[in-house]
Amino acid sequence: MNHRTHRASSTAPTARGGAAPAPEHTTPPGWDFLFETAGLDALNRTAGELAGGADPTQLNTLLRRTGLSPEHTAAVLTQAMLRLKARPKFGDLAMSLLFTPSGLEQATRGIVALRHAARYRAAGCTTVADLGCGIGAESIALLGSGIAPLAVEIDPFTARVAEHNLGVTAAHHRLPTPSVRVGDAEYVGPGDADGVFLDPARRTAGHSDTRRIASPDDYSPSLSYAFELANQLPTGIKLGPGLDRELIPDTAEAQWVSVDGHVVETGLWFGELARHGITRSALVIRGTESAELSAGEDSADAPQRALGEYLYEPDGAVIRARLIGLLADRLRAGMLSDGIAYLTSDRLLPTPFAAAFRIIDELPVREKDLRRALADRGIGTLEIKKRGADVDPAALRTRLKLRGPHSATLVLTRVAGAHVALLAERA
Repeated sequence: MNHRTHRASSTAPTARGGAAPAPEHTTPPGWDFLFETAGLDALNRTAGELAGGADPTQLNTLLRRTGLSPEHTAAVLTQAMLRLKARPKFGDLAMSLLFTPSGLEQATRGIVALRHAARYRAAGCTTVADLGCGIGAESIALLGSGIAPLAVEIDPFTARVAEHNLGVTAAHHRLPTPSVRVGDAEYVGPGDADGVFLDPARRTAGHSDTRRIASPDDYSPSLSYAFELANQLPTGIKLGPGLDRELIPDTAEAQWVSVDGHVVETGLWFGELARHGITRSALVIRGTESAELSAGEDSADAPQRALGEYLYEPDGAVIRARLIGLLADRLRAGMLSDGIAYLTSDRLLPTPFAAAFRIIDELPVREKDLRRALADRGIGTLEIKKRGADVDPAALRTRLKLRGPHSATLVLTRVAGAHVALLAERA
């Protein structure tokens, strides 16, 4: 179905009865200073010095000597440390942005947000409502991709941070600074946008407590509201990687994304944003390289086979997308044991979708015998991986009392249902 031709009026999916509740102002003490020229100047200097290895305690003393109050000094130092922490997500741009602790943790990585924006651009969207924009990561990517963001954020201070960040991006592209509307996304709605993005896996209130709400009914904006919008407009919904798959509508393309070995999100895409014939995909990003495995449905697991010379550990995104069988077919591999996400093969085929290990030996499972076997081989550095084994790798490593000049990988798992300890090396 072409969602744009079935679009309702801008008010149809947004009415929630009465006026939106007014959120409380939650500016942390001293943080207003960060929006002043003097505050930004102090922040830029401090962040640069921290990046160069300066000691935070000494910087605190230096800032106080310039006449800054304790609150302003704390705000500058906290924000400078957040900028450094943000660099893996935002690159060099982080040194020009403002953050809140929870906003940074929740923010989409820049490289992923740009891929989101590319979907909207390919779908022909020119204006996208970013409902629940946080510190503005998605809107930054949209703006940089030539799409006008209509940003909405319920927390006034976070909205202020987002507006600053959009101003930095707009100035870089010589565009007017978009405003950020303060309000509940379900009351404000998408307006006249021709696309919608939502991040409804909201965290608890405040800027430092980042626990995820457990119940799908407690998401804000609610999933029912998000799916309702998806029936009206091209819609993207960012959710946590552990999303209950029973919640995924049949009309969605579900994409699990991993960055440098960590699964970071489940993206649900509707209408023109969903690709024809794809309902499941795993996007694997490592550094600046990316690869995608996709299918029209979950793939059945490959048949179990005997342990071969090589073991493959599928990327978490492939596992979440339930595409292990598809990967096994490409690698000409089989399952090591039913229900365990390890593959095995007699051939080494390079793949971005799994880590490969060459099996060196099968060691005793009994801990005392295992410790002796590792000692005999002079293994002092041991990476321990496990699937289907009830063991704490950190505690086991301590008990093994490793000594020696060599390093290896120990895989604790099952072969045909039986517990095994496999000594391996990364291929």
